Parts: sequence; C-alpha cells; structure tokens
Amino acid sequence: MPVGPRTTRRSRAARPAPPLGSLTQSVHRDGSACGSCGSERVTQLSMSLTDGTPVRFVSCHVCEERSWLSSAGPMSVDSVLDRTRKQ
Repeated sequence: MPVGPRTTRRSRAARPAPPLGSLTQSVHRDGSACGSCGSERVTQLSMSLTDGTPVRFVSCHVCEERSWLSSAGPMSVDSVLDRTRKQ
C-alpha cells in the first residue's frame, strides 16, 4: 500500500447545538416550565416526526406530565402516533 500525503475531507458547516440545560444547575435552565404544574424541572427534546413535523417533547419530573408541542400548538398522543407511522 503506497504511503503518501493524506487527503482531508471537508467538514460540513456545523450548526450550533441548542443549549442542553440542566436540572441540577439553575443557571443552565432555560426557563421552560411544565404546562400542567408549572415546575421548571422538565426535560425537553426537539425532534422531527416521521412525517417531517418538527416537535418539542416536554417531560415533567414533578408531575410526570408529557406533552408534544408543534408550531401549531400542543399535539395529542394520538396525533403524534399517527404522524410517526411509516406509510
């Protein structure tokens, strides 16, 4: 195998990652709160459903409420499941 100069791949322009936040360090929380009990102890994930719908999943560590939010507003579990089925 010949040894020669290594070629480098051009990397894609990296998009800045959104802040992850923290449940244990209040300075890293982004102010999001549970829509049910108002607690700021929530975990949230941004994702795209199978049909391409961008949503934010929010799970509360206090009351265990789980919700999915789209740009049009809150989504029911049935609506999320319908949009995640492969057609």
